[in-house]
Amino acid sequence: MVGTMASNGRIRSAFPVANGSKDLTPDSAPVSTAGSECGQVEFTREDVEALLNERIKYKSKFNYKERCENMMEYIKRLRLCIRWFQELELDYAFEQEKLKNALVLNEKHCADMEASLKNKEEELNMIIEELRKNFESAQIQLAKEQTEKLAANDSLVKEKEARHAVEKAQSGLTEELGKAQGELQTANQRIQSVNDMYKLLQEYNSSLQLYNSKLQGDLDEAHETIKRGEKERTEIVENIGNLKGQFSALQDQLAASKASQDDIMKQKAELVNEIASLKVELQQAKDERDHHLTELKTLQTEANKYNDFKDTITELETTCSSQSNQIQELQDRLVSCDRRLQMSDLTTFEKMNEFEDQKQTIIDLKSRVEEAELKLVEGEKLRKKLHNTILELKGNIRVFCRVRPLLPGENNGDEGKTISYPASLELLGRGIDLMQNAQKHSFTFDKVFLPNTTQEDVFIEISQLVQSALDGYKVCIFAYGQTGSGKTYTMMGKPGNAEEKGLIPRCLEQIFETRQSLRSQGWKYELQVSMLEIYNETIRDLLSTNKEALRTDNGVSPQKHAIKHDAHGNTHVAELTILDVKSSREVSFLLDHAARNRSVGKTQMNEQSSRSHFVFTLRISGVNESTEQQVQGVLNLIDLAGSERLSKSGSTGDRLKETQAINKSLSSLGDVIFALAKKDDHVPFRNSKLTYLLQPCLGGDSKTLMFVNIAPESSSTGESLCSLRFAARVNACEIGTPRRQTNIIKPLDRLSLG
Repeated sequence: MVGTMASNGRIRSAFPVANGSKDLTPDSAPVSTAGSECGQVEFTREDVEALLNERIKYKSKFNYKERCENMMEYIKRLRLCIRWFQELELDYAFEQEKLKNALVLNEKHCADMEASLKNKEEELNMIIEELRKNFESAQIQLAKEQTEKLAANDSLVKEKEARHAVEKAQSGLTEELGKAQGELQTANQRIQSVNDMYKLLQEYNSSLQLYNSKLQGDLDEAHETIKRGEKERTEIVENIGNLKGQFSALQDQLAASKASQDDIMKQKAELVNEIASLKVELQQAKDERDHHLTELKTLQTEANKYNDFKDTITELETTCSSQSNQIQELQDRLVSCDRRLQMSDLTTFEKMNEFEDQKQTIIDLKSRVEEAELKLVEGEKLRKKLHNTILELKGNIRVFCRVRPLLPGENNGDEGKTISYPASLELLGRGIDLMQNAQKHSFTFDKVFLPNTTQEDVFIEISQLVQSALDGYKVCIFAYGQTGSGKTYTMMGKPGNAEEKGLIPRCLEQIFETRQSLRSQGWKYELQVSMLEIYNETIRDLLSTNKEALRTDNGVSPQKHAIKHDAHGNTHVAELTILDVKSSREVSFLLDHAARNRSVGKTQMNEQSSRSHFVFTLRISGVNESTEQQVQGVLNLIDLAGSERLSKSGSTGDRLKETQAINKSLSSLGDVIFALAKKDDHVPFRNSKLTYLLQPCLGGDSKTLMFVNIAPESSSTGESLCSLRFAARVNACEIGTPRRQTNIIKPLDRLSLG
């Protein structure tokens, strides 16, 4: 029966495991039949059920032999089934052990995979973060390119409009060509002169190019000249010191000679008085002698008459002889006094000659000292000129440091401990040292102004830079520092005090005076003024007559002032008031008007704290009719709001919002300076209105100067150190060589004017 089941060609379903798992197939669970008597025997579920349910049929109930044989056959098949089950159980145990080992290996592999997946997940997160940053920078770049594209489209539209206007004008000129035939000869002559001038300008341009090529070569010579100037300066200073020592020694000798001369004159006066008294005594003695002689004669005559008076006559004779001896002694003393007087006259004459010689020597020494000081001043001017030339060639931002004096109520005992100034010749007037926590921090700038420096001395250092605005350069001067460090005093000064005027009024006075003096050379200038402030990241027009435009609700002005930069690096602010000015008095009136409109507030650090960034802009346009040259210059004078810490200022409410906006804009300015110092491809000028407004000054072709103002009290050491570090970083930035904006009046312009 088993053989029939095994040899049958039917394919049955595999026998399932007793615990209800998957069915077994010949492929999935092969049965080991090694040692089996019946060869390979496979059982299915139906076979086992049939075997268990099989009932043995007997032909005869009493045929025990047949029943035994059938029973043996049935038992044999049961044994085969049981053996098959045992072998299958062994195979399953072996397979289970194998699966357990595989499970352990798979678990280890899964753990390794999870660790690697975590690492890959972290790497992917970092890559995603970098991609996000790249995406943000790409978005910024895309926005920038889109704005540039829009600007290019606008310029293209304007160019098309200009082209259409030119075509219309050309058609009009074509119609008027018949009328202009009479003026053709003069126009040709003017064109010929223009061509000649163009050739001259080409030659001048080529010479300028040669000069620029030589300028870099002259830079090394300038460095050597500066070194030689420094050496000569040290020698001159040493000579001045020696001459001063000689001068002081000669002054001491002169004082001693004057003292000895005074003594001699006193002795001479005493001798003269003594001689006079001796002469008087001598005259008296002579008179007495004459009197006695007369008396003697009378006595002799009387003695002749009277012999009784002989004794009296003898006494008179002895008295007369003694007086004669006294007279002789007085004469001897008079002779000796005359000799002493002659000797004193000779000594006085010699002292007078020596005094004159020393006086001439002192005059010579004074002239030599004056010449040495003049050479020192000229050498310092040459050093400054060469230093400025080098800075202009390098394109660095110049930095001046100014330390304000101590105010009443501040601790002046810590100034010497906190701030000091190097005394070496190399760093004299350029170095400053700051002590914090017993650590010395040294900084070097283009100029360092001590607390006793006047406003006039500060302006003298920047006067040539202001002059550059009249020459056609863009000039920017801005003051940086913590609140209460003297920025507004430096830029605006003290109202009502002529000696303490700030840089802005002094710059305007110089520009108007220079404009007046240049009229004799054919120059005519037109000046335009605008003033604005950046308050809570909002631009406010300080010259606007509309009071509604000056009001702000939560720092937002109702009037929008958009900032735009053209292709030439010029900055334009939309809807900003620009006024023509003719005199410095007009500008002073406008400054007072802007000062009244500017946002100020009281904090714990400053009674009158500026709560906004103040920007004064003077646009200069000049024309020289004799040379047909035009210049366009811009002077930007900026008073930045002071940085402050909330813990020290105690700002709350509106002051708190103002402080946060000020610190944010100054932080953006620091990010821009840091990017410029590292020469990054992307500089975040658009992060704040302040940096976007200063973009041509910080990243263009402008002459830029920064004042870093320092408070000397010890409580401001931390803020002063931050300001000095920022200034040092600004001084290291290279923004490009300044470019002068000049051009020649076009022939068409002259024809239209003529």
